[in-house]
Amino acid sequence: MENNTFVYQHSSSTNKEVEKIRKKYTPAEESKMEKLKKLDGRAQSAGMIEALTVGIVGCLIFGLGMCFGLDALKGAEWMTVLFCLIGIVIMIPAYPVYKYISNKTKAELTPEILRLSEEIIKNN
Repeated sequence: MENNTFVYQHSSSTNKEVEKIRKKYTPAEESKMEKLKKLDGRAQSAGMIEALTVGIVGCLIFGLGMCFGLDALKGAEWMTVLFCLIGIVIMIPAYPVYKYISNKTKAELTPEILRLSEEIIKNN
């Protein structure tokens, strides 16, 4: 007598674990919404690093001048004035640098953001 039986074992926890491992190795496809969020994030944060760098460098140079002024570092009074003025001159363009880079990046990304948003609206 031949035994033609089918044995099926199901374990949801095992399947979840297998799917979790499998997801790590399959290439992920970005949805249009995820792309739109990334583009929006890039547009919002554009210019921030550059502006912060300019501002921080200016503050450090200004602080160096203040150290000369408070005699924490031995130097002449002209060094206080020189370093403080240089620091101020470097700090002033931090915001204009931010606005320029931010506006430039937004202008570059606007067509793609609008296209993706139209596609998402039409599909929903």
